Amino acid sequence: MKLSLFNYNLPKKYIAQQPAQRRDQSRLMVVDRNSKEISHHHFFDLPELLNKGDVLVLNNTKVFPARLWGSKKETGGKIEVLLLKQMKGSSWQVLIGGKIRRDRMVLQFDQGLEGQVLKKFPDGTWQIKFNKTANDFRRIIEQIGIAPTPPYIKVRESKAKTKKDYQTVFADKTGSVAAPTAGLHFTESLINKLRKKGVQIEFVTLHVGLGTFAPVKVADIEKHQMHPEWVEIKQGSLKRLRKAKRNGQKIIAVGTTSVRSLETVLSKKTKGDFRGWINLFIYPGYKFKYTDALITNFHLPKSTLLMLVAAFAGRKFILDCYNKAINKKYRFYSFGDAMLIK
Repeated sequence: MKLSLFNYNLPKKYIAQQPAQRRDQSRLMVVDRNSKEISHHHFFDLPELLNKGDVLVLNNTKVFPARLWGSKKETGGKIEVLLLKQMKGSSWQVLIGGKIRRDRMVLQFDQGLEGQVLKKFPDGTWQIKFNKTANDFRRIIEQIGIAPTPPYIKVRESKAKTKKDYQTVFADKTGSVAAPTAGLHFTESLINKLRKKGVQIEFVTLHVGLGTFAPVKVADIEKHQMHPEWVEIKQGSLKRLRKAKRNGQKIIAVGTTSVRSLETVLSKKTKGDFRGWINLFIYPGYKFKYTDALITNFHLPKSTLLMLVAAFAGRKFILDCYNKAINKKYRFYSFGDAMLIK
């Protein structure tokens, strides 16, 4: 399947630079996959759009301030490092913005943090070994790191505001380098209203890494390889989700990360908690087993996220929905508006 089939044109003015003034005030396009009907709402309407007994699955991963600015020890040249995944000991897999001419180069950051570049991986990422123990490293990162908002967000807010805005209200387990953006629309008040309505809420944890936002570089998407991402789901949640599916309750995944977690883990015969790496790539032709509805943002052209949504709702139809959203002046991407696809 050709990558070009997932392209569309989005005027830059519709790329949201800041979240809605209140999270649940964002707009919500409601899409029926069967009837092809489209209606327009706000996210705070969600309790009226869901039914008692529906199961809402949220990703409770927590973004850590993974973007570091530093300099090359030898030359003083500026460097940017995006932490992706902790490897063995004090080593991390990272992306580096800036020229690295050789291995063993030392990078300097604030508060005495240094990192030695060990090697480059075939996917363009690097291995860096830092000079701090795990506890000291985390403490320093919390102080000097910056929430890694995507490059298309050009408006730079204060460090504290960015850290707050780019985090779900139910974030609990630290490990993501990017927010599960469909979850950003929820407020505590809205979650309470959903519970009062009788909507069952379950949590999964998928730590968002390079696999979610790495660009597809092959013309034939079936040759694309997803990077593994860490998933944890408690035994109790697994039991309740499997029971809900057997009982015919509608399982509504909030975000593509929740979809990939559900579709991968629920099919496994896990008796206790699930903890492990997953790299499921969902594109048109995939048969969904556990996801009955999806809440998601509007995604970048040619992205694996758009491919997943196209697999769920149909490629041509979802691109038609995107064009209608542009005509209706919806806001796109991480801080943008949302869709409920039924």
